[in-house]
Amino acid sequence: MKNSKFSKLVFNKSFIALVLIGLMMYSCSTVPITGRKRINFVSDAQILPTSFAQYTGFLAQHKLSNDVAKSNKIKEVGARISKAVDRYMRANGMVNEANNYRWEFNLVEDKTVNAWCMPGGKVVFYTGILPIAANDDGIAAIMGHEIAHAFAKHGQERMSTGTIAQLGGMATQIATGLAIKDPRKAQMWNMAYGITSQLGQLKFSRTHETEADRLGQIFMIMAGYNGEEASRVWVRMSKRGGQAPPEFLSTHPSNQRRIADLAAFLPKAKVYAKKFNAQGR
Repeated sequence: MKNSKFSKLVFNKSFIALVLIGLMMYSCSTVPITGRKRINFVSDAQILPTSFAQYTGFLAQHKLSNDVAKSNKIKEVGARISKAVDRYMRANGMVNEANNYRWEFNLVEDKTVNAWCMPGGKVVFYTGILPIAANDDGIAAIMGHEIAHAFAKHGQERMSTGTIAQLGGMATQIATGLAIKDPRKAQMWNMAYGITSQLGQLKFSRTHETEADRLGQIFMIMAGYNGEEASRVWVRMSKRGGQAPPEFLSTHPSNQRRIADLAAFLPKAKVYAKKFNAQGR
């Protein structure tokens, strides 16, 4: 009986390991422009209908800004950057992906300092972030960053890695159940795994944020905006005050790190955008 149970555990462990390896090999792809390897087995067909429905539901439950000039500015900047991104995709063999986007830009009356872009190009700016944006180039910097999240499919990647993390957790529990007989030690191991997993996800999120910063800077320059404003947005953000958590416990890089990274990356962003725009003429 014990041997049967042991064999079953070993089989389950091996099966899950094979599933993990298979998923990672099958779904490994590269983020355009940055070249970063990613794991994504969530297709546009799976995620976009839900994304569009959630966006419609969000707008129905939140008040759009009555400021016509500001709302139009968000739409204008969004249109310019999304056209640049669309042009890039169509010029680089991503026609099907480009066709899947349903670009939309709305300004919501809310004091929260935030903006986001759902998969498929559904963007919301909150009025609370406009003082941080401060000008058209600042809006473009924020807009480029949020659009970059959708372009790089960060949402789909997080869903994919989340699924793998759950399977990995199951495999770890099986492995520790075989190796650790003391329940207290097993519990400590599981706690350690949970902490490690959490910090890993936080680091993963910071990777996404840095990638979106850089891609966004390229996109805003492609669209004709001043890329220097990207780092200035974070200078203004850093002056808001408030106690930020240590960077290693935050899902975002520190403001100072972002300022330095965007300033250092600016020359490369300019060269890339200039080269692409010249090819597109």
